[in-house]
Amino acid sequence: ISLVFYFCSFVFHRFIAKPCALGLKVQANGPQKAQPNAILEKVFTAITKHPDEKRLEGLSKQLDWDVRSIQRWFRQRRNQEKPSTLTKFCESMWRFTFYLYIFTYGVRFLKKTPWLWNTRQCWNGYPYQPLMPDLHYYYIVELSFYWSLMFSQFIDIKRKDFGIMFTHHIVTVTLITFSYVTNLTRVGTLTLCLHDAADVVLEAAKMANYCKCQKLSDLLFLTFAIVFIVSRLGIYPLWILNTTLFELYEALGNFPALWVFNVLLVILQILHCFWSYLIIKAAYKAISKGKVAKDDRSDIESSSDEEETVPRSKTPHSTITTNGTGGANGTNGYLTGGTCSEEH
Repeated sequence: ISLVFYFCSFVFHRFIAKPCALGLKVQANGPQKAQPNAILEKVFTAITKHPDEKRLEGLSKQLDWDVRSIQRWFRQRRNQEKPSTLTKFCESMWRFTFYLYIFTYGVRFLKKTPWLWNTRQCWNGYPYQPLMPDLHYYYIVELSFYWSLMFSQFIDIKRKDFGIMFTHHIVTVTLITFSYVTNLTRVGTLTLCLHDAADVVLEAAKMANYCKCQKLSDLLFLTFAIVFIVSRLGIYPLWILNTTLFELYEALGNFPALWVFNVLLVILQILHCFWSYLIIKAAYKAISKGKVAKDDRSDIESSSDEEETVPRSKTPHSTITTNGTGGANGTNGYLTGGTCSEEH
């Protein structure tokens, strides 16, 4: 089923999301490309994408460029591998569509169940609880989607919190699988639906941002911040953790699966706390500056990134180096020194 999700994602991106993005005039071009340079390209691909100060100084002498220009080249080259705004919009639209569908399905399913209104019903008759077709479908779809997310994370947009997100996906997949195998599916459905609520708003905020609808993006982001914090720092521990840590123990006593399940749920709560810190930090900037600040997990490096931490080359240059060896004549056409403008 995860392979089906990959195929559906491709079809959705190509025939639905992309036409919508172009209709909304989402920018299709990617970040500015670095000027061709054989020596720097070799260092970038074979040695390091983040040269240290010593290597920058050596390249500066070899190429007769100032350090700041070399830094800029490496930053542009790194950003060059990043996806365009159009690609990011399509990815967010796909996730928004899935989260909206599965959240709506979860709400419609759960409102007919007794354990939504009384969490003690999650343990009534356990472990001999029938696996209803609707519940089975809900679990299989969610599990398949998160498996696809875990694998696609290696080829999708790279974020600064890649490790945290990968941990989150592993914990989520393990939780869904473990709760299914041990028939702890009733509380599992509550957990899944609770988590999907904030994700719907987050992806909508991203799409508004890519469409340059700043006011709508700000409003949706602040809404997401409220929904996330209320659901994952309030409802989740008071509703989900309360029933798994206390009501489950009271109803069934002590058994090994209980502790494994609760450890995974607590790890998930720790991740919630980390993300809540980032969200509150961004929301504070949004309120103080009048707009949502740049995402702390941004996948594109800013123009001032790293530049002020490395000194300029001692000798300013105003020549055009063209072969990557520091001579006055050559082939790469890179303009340096006084005539090399800052990119913004």
